[in-house]
Amino acid sequence: QVQLVESGGGLVQAGGSLRLSCAASGRTFSRYAMGWFRQAPGKGRVFVAYISSTGDTPYYADSTKGRFTISMDNAKNTVDLQMNSLSPEDTAIYYCAYKRYYDQITYFQAMAAGNYAYWGQGTQVTVSS
Repeated sequence: QVQLVESGGGLVQAGGSLRLSCAASGRTFSRYAMGWFRQAPGKGRVFVAYISSTGDTPYYADSTKGRFTISMDNAKNTVDLQMNSLSPEDTAIYYCAYKRYYDQITYFQAMAAGNYAYWGQGTQVTVSS
């Protein structure tokens, strides 16, 4: 089993920044990929960003491209999400997800929550107007 713990959520004003972190522990894989998803109140869980330990080009949802940056520290098994220029529409619970890496995947495969085997408990991000 792989355990994921997110941190870094909180309350921020519109236009501000937050940095989320996710740490993986347990029976982790040497090659792996991680993603960030978010779920706003009353809505489904949607893709935010994806990165792999092998150095594949990261993927971003159109709504976050240019504002969010995903990064990974392979030695620490952590993934960060730097979020800039936040707006109230970014308010959601943010989840990190983890999967074993077999081969490079497409953007659409990265978007699919069902492709990830392990999930964190989520961290709340609230952006006030």
